Amino acid sequence: MLGLKLETDPRWVNIVESDIEEVLTDHAWCEQKAATNAISIITLNPEYTDLVTDLLVLAQEELEHFQMVHDIIKKRGYKLGRERKDSYVNELYKFMNKGGNKLQSMVDRLLFSAMIEARSCERFKLLSKKVEDPELAKFYHDLMISEAGHYTTFIGFARKYGKGIDVDKRWKELVEFESIVIKNYGKDSTIHG
Repeated sequence: MLGLKLETDPRWVNIVESDIEEVLTDHAWCEQKAATNAISIITLNPEYTDLVTDLLVLAQEELEHFQMVHDIIKKRGYKLGRERKDSYVNELYKFMNKGGNKLQSMVDRLLFSAMIEARSCERFKLLSKKVEDPELAKFYHDLMISEAGHYTTFIGFARKYGKGIDVDKRWKELVEFESIVIKNYGKDSTIHG
């Protein structure tokens, strides 16, 4: 479970299946936000050449995922709706250290990003196993693998550059915080909802 303490209730898939158009629109915007997040981390930390290189690839993959979701939306005769607010991500953001030094801020941003990827991966795995639609089951299986790689990238860089910071302790604190936050979700036809 990528270190997550609480699994998503499988009944969430029934909610998703009741409004596929909504979840696809929400998912598309999640991918766009993930690409934007990677670019933001690059912008704030350009001196880390390997981080910039890997996050450029990650941002491109997220944009490709955005396009893939949009292609499914079009194929099904839906339209991409307006961007959705992601309350789960906004609540997770509250955990981040706002007053620390630049290194602490970078580590927290990387761990925050790893957490979102971990939860998305967990949700995609559940969809790949339980959704009745074969096209979506395969699609979410493939994305699950990609999200797991993104999780590894973010947490790997947090550990690599978090010198003097107990990154594993900070990760455990975030996992604990996320387990409280996620209890309020799994009731809407959104990726994190």
